[in-house]
Formats: sequence, C-alpha cells, structure tokens
Amino acid sequence: MKTTVFTKHHIENGAKMAEFAGYNMPIEFTGINEEHLCVRSNAGVFDVSHMGEIWVKGPKAEALLQRITTNDVAALYDGKIQYTTMPNGKGGIVDDLLVYRINAETYLLVVNAANIEKDWNHIVEQGKAFGMEAGHGKELYNASDEICQLAVQGPNAMKIVQKMCDEPVEDMEYYTFKKLKVAGCDAILSITGYTGAGGCEIYVANEDGEKVWKALWEAGEKEGLKNIGLGARDTLRLEMGFCLYGNDINDTTSPIEAGLNWLTKFVDGKDFIDRKLMEEQKAGGLTRKLVGFKLIDRGIPRHGYQLASPEGEIIGEVTSGTMSPSLKEPIGMGYVKKEYAKAGTQIAVVVRGKLLKAEVVKLPFIGNK
Repeated sequence: MKTTVFTKHHIENGAKMAEFAGYNMPIEFTGINEEHLCVRSNAGVFDVSHMGEIWVKGPKAEALLQRITTNDVAALYDGKIQYTTMPNGKGGIVDDLLVYRINAETYLLVVNAANIEKDWNHIVEQGKAFGMEAGHGKELYNASDEICQLAVQGPNAMKIVQKMCDEPVEDMEYYTFKKLKVAGCDAILSITGYTGAGGCEIYVANEDGEKVWKALWEAGEKEGLKNIGLGARDTLRLEMGFCLYGNDINDTTSPIEAGLNWLTKFVDGKDFIDRKLMEEQKAGGLTRKLVGFKLIDRGIPRHGYQLASPEGEIIGEVTSGTMSPSLKEPIGMGYVKKEYAKAGTQIAVVVRGKLLKAEVVKLPFIGNK
C-alpha cells in the first residue's frame, strides 16, 4: 500500500486507516458526523495527496484537451480552473477532473486517485495523434507521485491559510488559483473544493509537505482546525450533490445522463470524443437521469439499492446515499427512468424487499455557505 507524506501524522492522531485507491488513507478521526459538522461550521484539513497530477504542455496542449474533455478549454485564461469530464468513446466517462491553465502552453490536470493509471494511458494514447510524447521533460508528464495536496475546507479555512501566504488569498474567486509561496514553499493554491463549505487546496512538492503541514497547524490550532477523514469528505460532497467517480459516474454513464450538461460544451470547432452521441442525448435521447432524493420513510439508502415506482416497478438504482449530518435526514442520488426525474416525483427505495417512500428533490440538498 502506498502512503502519503502525511500518513504518519494521521496514525499519530488516532485515525481509523483503510486502503483507498491503493493508499493507506484516514477514513475518520473523531467520527464522521463530528468531522462533517466541523467543516460546515469552522475548518478542517483533508489529506488528498492520493489525487493524481498530470502535466500537458506545448503548442498542441489546448488542441489535445479540446479533443479529450467535454468542457471548452479555450474559455480558460491563466489562473483559471475548469471542471470537466473525459469521455471514453463508448458514451461513458473515463474520469471527471480539473484543468488548471498555467499559461497557453501549460496545463495541470488533477484526476481521481483510483483512475490515475487509466487516465494517464488514455491521455498518452490520444496524445499520439497530436505528436505529443510522454515522459520526464516531454509534453505529457505524470507527476502524481511527486506532489502532495492538502484541502483546507470550511468557512474559516482561508483565514487560517492566509497566515501562511506571502500575498492575499482570502478574496480569491471560485475556480481560480495562484502560484505563490505557502509557508515559504513554492505552491499552487486553488479555490475549488468538494464540500461546498469554502476553502482551498494547497499543492506542494512532497519534500515540502512536512514544512507546510507544521505551518498549517501552527496557523490553525487557535482557530479550532481539525483533521478530517475521507468518510466526512463523502457526506459533505453528497449534501452538495457532487458526483463521485465510481459511484455516480463511471465508464457506463454519460455526462448528460449525470446532469453535467453545463460542462459539456458543443461549441464550434470542438470535436471532442463522443460529441455526436452526447448531442443526440441532449436533444432528447435519454432513457435515464441522475437525481437527488430524500427518504420519507425511516431507513438509509445505500449504493446499489434498487429504486422503484410507488407501485413497485424497478426504475433505477441508488448510486450514493447517507444520513445527512447537516439535515438529519436520509438523502441519496441515483439513476431513474427519465419520466421519474422531475423534482417532487414520488419514488421508493427497495430495502430488504420493502418499498420505502422517497421523493425526488432538486440538488444540492443544502445551500452553499
């Protein structure tokens, strides 16, 4: 199992550790509910060093990214980030990812930990058509094992992080980044977040991780900063209706089915993989849609549970579900036949043969804070 530069600190702090995407990762420290509410109300730090970082460089960088991603890379400017998906040529998604534009010929892709190898192979294969080579010093470079990442999230996160920075960061716009010094180390600091609670991500070289970790806790101790595990990361993102790859989206789901139309741009000159299929889906060719729902009856929806009509006809399945720590209500996401996708529609979750009443609701489950 791989470790991150922060693994020893998690173990020292009593984390419940488990394997995730090949890494020994902290699942929880003091309890998922407590950690979740800490991020919603104050500030918490996640070790997300298991995420992948891939560089795409050179005069063909934008052209390659326009081909392999659904969002419009040409709309980016230096210091801007884009959320997007990589279609797989079969109507599904290789991965969802972030694209950071450093400059016109330099982009950083941040990909999901479990998909690093798959994504890298896909990008390298597609890059061949653009004459792009892979490896150290080449146009395509997988730097995932060289970079660590901390996500500091919550309404007080930026107040803490500002103490570590050599320039103003508290008023940075959503989905932008800066290259700057954090705790005296060269870093990329970005404002994206997977919690809906505000905050930032700090990327530094592995050798600088220890210094940044120490500085973060010096800056955050008086503010009540807490360690947060991947368990609360999952409940926080679900309350926001954010998709999790492997649950809500995968190699068999299209961005249109998943409600990610807003990052699927059919602009002139952008011949992305699966464009024709997705145009057909957008024009009304869908048979199912990803929806959010709340359980009315007592119970908790879980990944893989069947979804049914109130009469018991199977209409889909749950992709994510939990008891919302903020709402104290059972919530979930899942794919349903398109005629059941409208907010307010009554559906049911099949739990041990019983039909538990549920209702389709608009996402997110909670408002941005």
